[in-house]
Amino acid sequence: MITKNNIMENNINNPEIINDIIKINNDRIEGYKKAIDLATSHGLDKLIPTFQKFIGQSEEFIAELTPYVELEGKEATDSTMLSGKLFRAWMGIKVNITGDDERSLLETCEQGEDAFKSTYQTALAEGSEELSQNVHSLINTQLSKQLEAHNIIKMLRDSKTI
Repeated sequence: MITKNNIMENNINNPEIINDIIKINNDRIEGYKKAIDLATSHGLDKLIPTFQKFIGQSEEFIAELTPYVELEGKEATDSTMLSGKLFRAWMGIKVNITGDDERSLLETCEQGEDAFKSTYQTALAEGSEELSQNVHSLINTQLSKQLEAHNIIKMLRDSKTI
């Protein structure tokens, strides 16, 4: 459980960096909601539980990060990145114009996971001086969990190779 004492343990955190990570999680949630809509409309219902699992994972990540933003006197963002909005539009177009709906959908989900990974890696690399050890460790843990999710999407995609 996160308490004010263990949040304050190391130093002040840059809420902008943490909010960027929250934004990519919001993007991921919206991306998988779009993927669920596309899976439903293309008869790919077997993918829906996986997509729902990753929505839940990002909701958990946001809940873990939010107290660190609020402790700095800021509000955790509920917005997404512009790139995420454009990506979701592209996802719908790509799936609707290609022949292999399942593979195309999984490829676009994997691209979203790549963007997620990149945002986390950038935060860890560029924000190391502006994040407490607790937050740095939390981001690393979340990234490890996300890499497992990325591998699941990749495995599903590769199983669709002709």
